Amino acid sequence: MFGGGLGGASAVNYNTNGDYEVPQCPTDGISEVAWAKGRNILACASWDKSVRIWEVTAQQTFGAAGGYTAAPKVSYNHESPALTCEFSHDMQYLWSAGCDKKIKVCNLGAAGNPTQDCGTHDAPIRHIKWCQELNMLISGGWDRTLKFWDFRQGQQATTLQLPERCYAMDLKYPVLVVGTADLHVLIYNLQNIQQTGAPVKTVTSNLKMQTRCVSIFTDKTGWATGSVEGRVYIAYIDESQSSSGKSFAFKCHRVDRGHNESDIYPVNSIDFHPQFGTFATTGSDGTFVFWDKDNKQRLKQFKPVNIAIPCARFNYDGSIFAYACSYDWHKGHDGALSTNPNKILLHRVTEDEIKNKKPQGGGGRR
Repeated sequence: MFGGGLGGASAVNYNTNGDYEVPQCPTDGISEVAWAKGRNILACASWDKSVRIWEVTAQQTFGAAGGYTAAPKVSYNHESPALTCEFSHDMQYLWSAGCDKKIKVCNLGAAGNPTQDCGTHDAPIRHIKWCQELNMLISGGWDRTLKFWDFRQGQQATTLQLPERCYAMDLKYPVLVVGTADLHVLIYNLQNIQQTGAPVKTVTSNLKMQTRCVSIFTDKTGWATGSVEGRVYIAYIDESQSSSGKSFAFKCHRVDRGHNESDIYPVNSIDFHPQFGTFATTGSDGTFVFWDKDNKQRLKQFKPVNIAIPCARFNYDGSIFAYACSYDWHKGHDGALSTNPNKILLHRVTEDEIKNKKPQGGGGRR
């Protein structure tokens, strides 16, 4: 069965892993978290229309709650729910977009951090990614388009048609992966995108139900897809690796109810560790899990937080894992309780939790 209940009428105990709670979080569901490149600056986009930024500092002595402080720095609003946000490589700008169909930019290097509209789609914008090598922002929307923005020229550079609405997107230059409705997955090589405008590969997801998230491997040889059916698929760009059996699917974010029954929850986010190439998944079951795809192992499953985890991201060096605790509407209106938290927590990542482990006695997933 799909997605049983989490929590109840009383206040939710969401910090079950003893992690640091970021102050002044949004008042509604958190749709995305993003880290700056090279610095511990954190941003989030939320259904309360806000986009917020914090500066995170590690404490010299580790006490309770992970040993961090997060100082609120900037906050601004969209006209409708904000769905996505992204820093520029030099951290001078933060872009955001959402249901108002607009891309906004916040100038973090100017006094007062002014914001302005800088791009539009004909429907809500689900994801944006900054490509430093092209000096362009890439946006994917529910209008079935992928747009490239060159803000040096102050204009849109090009628009590519997608087969369906953009639901998921990740970029590690030169690889761009876009997941859309109807299970389409498109892989682009950004080194020749301006010449061809076409994906180098288009596949149908090996998972049977709606795509929720995609994430490119640290070494850029493939990607992982997560779906609403509590499964992840590991895929490779090179056909020879796929045909050799390296690609595989596995079940996750399911709660065993006994008698061969389990509750099945969406896989909401996947993110690969920048150093070790292992990865994290989060789900509507309220758990986050660290995995090793090469040895097909679960490295660590953390305690359930009693509310969905809609998004999460490692920081630039993989030492901090930021995850949101808020309702993700997987149960519709019935799950929208006044007691639902809207929090972002910071987990201090240890090497023992995330580093690849050699399988013992043949290994395999546990």
